Amino acid sequence: MTFTVRPARAGDLDSVQRIYAHHVETGFASFEEVAPDLAEMTRRFEVLTGGGFPYLVAEDGGAVLGYAYAGPYRPRSAYRFTLEDSVYVDPAATGRGIGRALLGRLIEEARAKGFRQIVAVIGDSGNVASIGLHRAMGFADRGVLENVGLKKGRWLDSVLMQLAL
Repeated sequence: MTFTVRPARAGDLDSVQRIYAHHVETGFASFEEVAPDLAEMTRRFEVLTGGGFPYLVAEDGGAVLGYAYAGPYRPRSAYRFTLEDSVYVDPAATGRGIGRALLGRLIEEARAKGFRQIVAVIGDSGNVASIGLHRAMGFADRGVLENVGLKKGRWLDSVLMQLAL
């Protein structure tokens, strides 16, 4: 099966919310403990896209298979040329190169918009898929913040990676 990567639209947000809810509820990639509802996901989408940040989906035959976006790394003005990325794939669609395609396009769009750095803040050292994806796309390891999050009774690390654009 093939898929396309395109800018996300408001009509995609039901699927985006469902995919993210799965990852919040079953995994450790996100440090959120309660999945945001559609209204909150819509608010986040509008803030990012309204600010000119890239927000993408991978689609096959009208079905959203995954999504990725980049937003401000930190709110202070000196960070304005640095992004933080997020990539989530529907668990039924893993292993098809969707994460790689989304992150590759996100990097291209960030570069085209004049950003200089992308920082990945990856939930948990055990998230080998995300760490491997970011390494494969040229991100360098920058460090591990050990035991900074507690979710489902488990202490989690944050893995920091960086890509110069």
